[in-house]
Amino acid sequence: MLMNKFLLDFKKYKKYGGGKSAILLFITTQGLWALFVYRLSNSIYTSKLPFFIKKPLLLGAVINQKIIEVLTGISLPYAATIGARFYIAHHGHIIVHPNTVIGDNCNIAQGVTIGVSGRGNKRGVPVIGNNVFMAANAIIAGKIVVGDNSVIGANSLVVKNVAQSITVVGVPAVKVSDNNSEAYI
Repeated sequence: MLMNKFLLDFKKYKKYGGGKSAILLFITTQGLWALFVYRLSNSIYTSKLPFFIKKPLLLGAVINQKIIEVLTGISLPYAATIGARFYIAHHGHIIVHPNTVIGDNCNIAQGVTIGVSGRGNKRGVPVIGNNVFMAANAIIAGKIVVGDNSVIGANSLVVKNVAQSITVVGVPAVKVSDNNSEAYI
């Protein structure tokens, strides 16, 4: 499972990699470093290993994740659920809450925060659908659902559900177009 998802991630990076060799792409792409450590850590977290083996491995995973966070500015906690073919366009200041669910084939740019918000029964974290493009410095927060094939525009604050196959922009984010994410993914 770990290698399957990471290989799918890597193929997407190759698509955008400008013809770089696989080794050069891995060495020079901080998003791949963060994804590799996330996939490894998440596979430990979701494994059926005995407690006495799993706990020390998770401690090592947390240490590796903190190192990656310091080096890249990308925080992908091992408890988050991130689908295959995930692409981090630029490194830096990307925060994902541990309870976040992100679907397959999503792209995320620098400065994006996906986090907790709300009070009482409205408190929670987002569920992001498949094929969603999240542009630079977007904030997606609260117990909301972002529909498949959607685009979250740059510098947007998303605190309400987003329908499928639309573009939202602004603070707070509102629908501005029926264009979907096809051109961005």
